[in-house]
Amino acid sequence: MTNLQAKQASKSGAMPGGAHASVTGDVDSNFSDLHPAYSTLQAMAESNRCLYCYDAPCVTACPTSIDIPSFIRKISTGNPDGAAKTILSANIMGGTCARACPTEVLCEQACVRNVSEDVAVEIGSLQRFAVDHLMARDELPHPFKRAAATGKQIAVVGAGPAGLSCAHRAAMLGHDVTVFEAKAKPGGLNEYGLAAYKMTHDFAQREVEFLLGIGGIRIEYGKALGRDITLGALRDGYDAVFVGVGLGSSNNLGLPGEAFDGVDDAISFIEQLRQTEPKSDMPVGHNVIVIGGGNTAIDAAVQAKRLGADEVTLVYRRGAEHMSATEFEQELAKINGVIVRYWAKPIAIKANGKLIGMEFEKTELRDGKLVGTGETFDIRADQILKAIGQKIKTDDLAGMEISGGKIVVDDKYQTTAPGIFAGGDCIKSGEDLTVQSVEDGKQAAIAIDAFLKSA
Repeated sequence: MTNLQAKQASKSGAMPGGAHASVTGDVDSNFSDLHPAYSTLQAMAESNRCLYCYDAPCVTACPTSIDIPSFIRKISTGNPDGAAKTILSANIMGGTCARACPTEVLCEQACVRNVSEDVAVEIGSLQRFAVDHLMARDELPHPFKRAAATGKQIAVVGAGPAGLSCAHRAAMLGHDVTVFEAKAKPGGLNEYGLAAYKMTHDFAQREVEFLLGIGGIRIEYGKALGRDITLGALRDGYDAVFVGVGLGSSNNLGLPGEAFDGVDDAISFIEQLRQTEPKSDMPVGHNVIVIGGGNTAIDAAVQAKRLGADEVTLVYRRGAEHMSATEFEQELAKINGVIVRYWAKPIAIKANGKLIGMEFEKTELRDGKLVGTGETFDIRADQILKAIGQKIKTDDLAGMEISGGKIVVDDKYQTTAPGIFAGGDCIKSGEDLTVQSVEDGKQAAIAIDAFLKSA
């Protein structure tokens, strides 16, 4: 095994060489923490591996620019709460990001230890240790104070990472914030869209409760844009509006039979599983096909296997090197017994009174263009999960310019509708990652503050 594979096997809880080692007969135990928390001794030992680089490349690689050497130094000197405040001052959702962020392609990939030892400092695990330590201390006040009240009212649409980050920073700056959330719980994809083994013990809700501790933020649930609220009404009733609606619709395959029972969106499958307790109550097919090549596809495939599916096949139209899922996630799928088929596209859904499988056509690149070869094969299935990307719902965004399926914003996160700002997955600011959404929300709040002061 390579060092990366060994690290992946260790993180996933699987044994090297055992494809099914992390999947047991006890379904609920299959959804225990993917990355077990560090003990104090482990955190001290790992923090002492950091070289505390000047102008550290890991900081540049972090979308929220956390001062990583500084917080790790504080852990090494026995000050985890100080480390947490350093993290949270840059990324108020540092607890979630420590669990779900692809650190292996961001800060840890940039770690200079990769050069000398081929093993990066476990920055994500250290970040989780510090933030969890602080959040567990209920007797402490919220680590940040609000500025003097400005009297300004800000509306935030969406209680996902971007919206919550914006709300927290705006509250810090002295504004009062009302967040409108369509669902019954806050957190967005942190609550509804991440694999259950990445966010255990209701952490998404505990993090929101912690974030709201700053005061000045009110959340109204069951308020959907276009159904219960409109941007026009919000703009008239508030001094500024932030839109963090994410990407609300899933892409379709465009095949006959797509509405057949057993064909579902991977996001819906993950959401249902996240809200099901115990996990053993969640139904799953015997033979499951997952279509896609991103982290959502991996999350759906691995969880289907851990729920007890006999066979799970992930099919992607290109090669492994083209997948948007990280190498860690791809290896995690294989360790968990997921069959991965590359260079194939779905061309038919097969049913005979009930779903029985899919037909695929093999693909290849010709002159840089993906084409079918004409050679086909079938895979049996009684459940198909689509993870081929999401798109924004544009019906409720009148007055805003939409380009390439994203809301257009300027360098201050302001949309083409005056007084309305946007951030997160619904704009094009970088990778569609929680950490990028947090940064968008933070920077948008700072821009809104400047906008209100200049009005």
